[in-house]
Amino acid sequence: MTKYGIQLYSVRDVAEGDLKEALRLVSEMGYKYVEFAGFFGNSAEDVKGWLEEFGLSAVGTHTLLSELCEEKIEETVAFHKAIGCKNIIIPIADWDTKDEYYANIAAINEAAMRLAEEGIRLGYHNHSFEFYKTPYGKVIEEELIKLTSVDLEIDVFWLANAGIDPVKYLEANKERIRLIHLKDGITATSDGTFENSVREAEGRSIGLGGVPCAQVRKWAIKNGVTMVVESEDLNPSGPEEARRCIDYLASIEA
Repeated sequence: MTKYGIQLYSVRDVAEGDLKEALRLVSEMGYKYVEFAGFFGNSAEDVKGWLEEFGLSAVGTHTLLSELCEEKIEETVAFHKAIGCKNIIIPIADWDTKDEYYANIAAINEAAMRLAEEGIRLGYHNHSFEFYKTPYGKVIEEELIKLTSVDLEIDVFWLANAGIDPVKYLEANKERIRLIHLKDGITATSDGTFENSVREAEGRSIGLGGVPCAQVRKWAIKNGVTMVVESEDLNPSGPEEARRCIDYLASIEA
């Protein structure tokens, strides 16, 4: 059986109040890896114990760039080492101005170097806007590829929402990809600009949207890329969405 991870944002309605229960639930569903979206005040010792208790491993965390600044990076590294997590992914950043662009690129490169010294890889998770030109003429995903060494955690729903064929893009950039977000949804009917790149987009459980998740899955298996399920909605709850996703994936298991 193929092993899947889950981005715990998918079950945020549980995780924010009871992270241990969220971990128990996703383990019971059959997920093997988790990607954290915050620890909600829980200690590294407790998180590590819960991972061990439920037979899970931390495949990554979504950690803001602000947590990787000079004043905080040592604490961030210590927490990740304590829970056995070797991937930190920046989930989003502000790229609206040229000043933010220059500052972010410099901060990402500095953080990547510091993390590499500690045996931790740095990645960046896309939305749609990184694939459109900013007001100052930069396409952020292209800039990240050219100017940094970060891994690309490709969210295939937001990629498709930008009008890009997910499988073709994954294949073209596979040397930079170790994790993907396997996500489905209804893509937007926006004007395709940096400012409006997520307007009207709607998340769905895997198999209920328009993203070719089955083909993405085949590509990931072929290329040894870890799949992290993410579901945007809470319909009618995060756990029920998460279960629909893994049940669908089990149904297409060859």
